[in-house]
Amino acid sequence: MRLRTLPLALSTSLTGGAMAWGRSPRFWELLGLVVLTTLLLQILSNLANDYGDYVKGTDNEERVGPERALQSGAISKKAMRNAVILFALGSLASGILLLTRAFEGVAQNAAFWIMLGVGLLSVGAAIKYTVGKGAYGYSGLGDLFVFVFFGIVGVAGTFFVITGTWNNFVLLPAAAVGCFSAAVLNLNNMRDHINDAASGKNTLVVKIGLDHAKTYHISLIFAGWACLTALFMHIDSKLMLLIYLPAILFVRHVKFVLGNNEEARFDPELKKIALGTFAFSILFFLVALLS
Repeated sequence: MRLRTLPLALSTSLTGGAMAWGRSPRFWELLGLVVLTTLLLQILSNLANDYGDYVKGTDNEERVGPERALQSGAISKKAMRNAVILFALGSLASGILLLTRAFEGVAQNAAFWIMLGVGLLSVGAAIKYTVGKGAYGYSGLGDLFVFVFFGIVGVAGTFFVITGTWNNFVLLPAAAVGCFSAAVLNLNNMRDHINDAASGKNTLVVKIGLDHAKTYHISLIFAGWACLTALFMHIDSKLMLLIYLPAILFVRHVKFVLGNNEEARFDPELKKIALGTFAFSILFFLVALLS
């Protein structure tokens, strides 16, 4: 299930929840269902990724990162396939419960059906990253999908289902979380780029090369913090300065990435950016509660 990826998924819910605080009498109930649905979708994505990469031969003895379940023989293909189906159904059930509680009058409420469509797309995106002939992770589109679903859909979608309204400012933290999430994927792909290229997995790093991938990576980090700064300029609370505490971790990370050329050494940095994003989301959520 790759539990170390779950804090990054939770960041989307907490950031969207911070923007939605005080706008719904059922805030805690809806946020709880958002968190449950988000975690189920993330685990679904992880299981499907394990299955897809194994079937395509990408997870092999030449791989640099952590050993995977199918690769190690800890689980059979059939069992993993069943787990993917189970978590896909669980994600749908949790999402439908969330939408039913969020939007009254289901049959008459267009918002329910629109968000149900978004939910179905989320389930499909979680599976199709590496599974099947048209797996988008094998054609360099993984970064775009991560930005959209971890950022725009995850954060702005949380805000919308909790409040039932829209606010353009929510796109700023949504884009920030999307950029940080894409940076985590880019790190993963920088770590694996040699084996990916040999296995026919044409990630963005494989397409543009390691040096350009580093430049792209730094741009994602900078863009994320620029979006957050633009948002904080419109929030009248000195507590917002606390949000910049995790930026120290990001600065150190940027220095490391620029100077590193050993693929295996990128792996520990994934945790740093994921936890740095999680720390930001927790601080942002706490500031929202206290403001």
